[in-house]
Amino acid sequence: AAGIAMPKRAHLIAGLLAPLCIATFFLSTILSELFGSHAAVAQLKSLIVTPGLWIMVPLMAGAGGSGMFLARQRKGQLVDAKKRRMLFIVANGLLVLVPCAIVLNRWAAAGSFDIAFYVVQAIELVAGAANLVLMGLNVHAGRRMAGRLRSVHTASAKAH
Repeated sequence: AAGIAMPKRAHLIAGLLAPLCIATFFLSTILSELFGSHAAVAQLKSLIVTPGLWIMVPLMAGAGGSGMFLARQRKGQLVDAKKRRMLFIVANGLLVLVPCAIVLNRWAAAGSFDIAFYVVQAIELVAGAANLVLMGLNVHAGRRMAGRLRSVHTASAKAH
């Protein structure tokens, strides 16, 4: 059990901080677009790329890697569902979110706030929201697997 404590702790920390990073990027993007100047948006896009991606990508890798390590001996629907969601989260992050962040940073730095910028911005926001929902579902499933949440069926059965 002592050999599992560190991966569990790493998974807990990375699994909480990674979605917090994405939520911070998401909310700050919406607020800067609604209330900030183009200079503020450009500054935010720069911060999302550096240091943001340099923080978020290792957290995502840490959450995914430690989760795979912890689940290597486990079976069941919750584990399978978490793995499927994690594959989508990783693909979405690497193939959509990271490229969008880099392109938007470059365009914002150049002052190119045209229709292409806002189309890519919308894609980034939808992809970020999707990852937040999926990460939330994984956190919920992880809490159930750890025995911190009872299933609805178990809770209602005990109530009767």
